[in-house]
Amino acid sequence: MPDRERERDLAVNRRAFHDYFIDEKLEAGVMLTGTEVKSIRNGRANLRDGFVRIDGSEAWLENVHISPYAQGNVMNQEPVRPRKLLLHKKQISSLIGKLRQKGYTMIPLRLYITRNHIKVEVGLARGKREYDKRESIAEREAKREIARAVRRG
Repeated sequence: MPDRERERDLAVNRRAFHDYFIDEKLEAGVMLTGTEVKSIRNGRANLRDGFVRIDGSEAWLENVHISPYAQGNVMNQEPVRPRKLLLHKKQISSLIGKLRQKGYTMIPLRLYITRNHIKVEVGLARGKREYDKRESIAEREAKREIARAVRRG
């Protein structure tokens, strides 16, 4: 069974592909508490405004909203708190060099579960300009028109 079949998306940042060019993707583990895991499994995570901050030799997932678990009572954490990403030191030092280049940032693309571990896919991204976004939209609509014509034809 391929790895992709065992993965299940829990949250996807669709906005990232609209606002950024994704140059490189990387898989990282996330340090979470038990109630956060239960909340994410219920689909209560939002990656839209998230980003990755590198502080020394640690990577942190910032601004990702994970709603409090309904039955969590006092064990619930703050919904928007920094969460540590589990990456190797070599990966982090490589990312530091790439992030120093002009215009690059790290953003979370999706949260998924694989072999009972919650992972986050982060992307090394460059911001799109307005004309790039219009170009992407026109390209997507052209593909839709072609698909419609093929279905009709």
